[in-house]
Amino acid sequence: MKKEKVVVGMSGGVDSSVAAYLLKEQGYDVIGITMQIWQDEATSVIEENSGCCGLSAVDDARRVANHLNIPYYVMNFKNDFRRYVIDDFAREYYQGRTPNPCIRCNRYVKWESLLKRSLDIGADYIATGHYANITRLENGRYTLKKAPSHKDQTYALYNLTQKQLSSTLMPVGAYTKDEIRKIAASIQLPVAHKSDSQDICFVPDGDYKKFLELYTGKKLPLGNFIDIKGNIIGTHTGIANYTVGQRKGLNLSLGHPVYVIEIRPKTNEVVIGSDQDIWKDRLIAKHVGFMSISELNGEMQVNTKVRYNHQGAPCTIRKTGKDLIECVFEQPQRAITPGQAAVFYDDDYVVGGGIIV
Repeated sequence: MKKEKVVVGMSGGVDSSVAAYLLKEQGYDVIGITMQIWQDEATSVIEENSGCCGLSAVDDARRVANHLNIPYYVMNFKNDFRRYVIDDFAREYYQGRTPNPCIRCNRYVKWESLLKRSLDIGADYIATGHYANITRLENGRYTLKKAPSHKDQTYALYNLTQKQLSSTLMPVGAYTKDEIRKIAASIQLPVAHKSDSQDICFVPDGDYKKFLELYTGKKLPLGNFIDIKGNIIGTHTGIANYTVGQRKGLNLSLGHPVYVIEIRPKTNEVVIGSDQDIWKDRLIAKHVGFMSISELNGEMQVNTKVRYNHQGAPCTIRKTGKDLIECVFEQPQRAITPGQAAVFYDDDYVVGGGIIV
């Protein structure tokens, strides 16, 4: 009987490396692929060791593939990464929103582009080292179930399609991070003790302003800080430098703690208020997609996460337009931020989600 072929996206980290090992142990014909998504050196926006995009990822992934004795290749996805991730990242920040580039990278590059190429070369599945579990429900639909790990990554995968889910394996989803590291050490993987990447890979130093100005060639214009009554209280250094809920780095001396409560790109203003001003009991999300259900009819009680490290909170969701969902929370939530994802859960299962507007 012919083995099923699976292409594993190998970032050079411990999670995807163990994923490749587990699948080989399960009897799959495993091929390792690193997605080359860093930009031209002339832009100077990618550093050698910048996480899954860095040049060192190829060296680490190749060493792991050799250790596991599996075929290994590097595929160029630079144009897709620029189009779907970096261009969108810059556009969103200039429009006063705070995007999550990893969500778009997952949907349009790590899945859509990689899956197509993998199927073209005869693979049956693709696989990643994400901490999530793919489940098929009684209604026939595929969805994601939270992983036992505190590093559960279902939030960043909420917008995968049914086709993508049905063609994906996530072998580390049943494990905790500590368990994965123990497996890696037990088989002497060369990346067993490699630290996790933390920052956005194409902004490794966290300086968004420098990156945006370098990438777009446009200087961020100065503008006014205003209070909730519209009074000018200072000068900001460009709206892309701020996000809702931010307190540090405002350089405002008003005698009491203040926070960013709104960003207005049309007038180039950043609105400042008190802590109580950044608690809201509702949000509107667009670009909505559903996973465990095909469509939302009427209202539904769910738990909603408004950012990756949010615990989630009970709310009611309902459609308010063709591609709009309103989420009304039982209790106000802090710093609901336009550009971030709102992801809906039914217990541990992903219902769907959208982008907060």
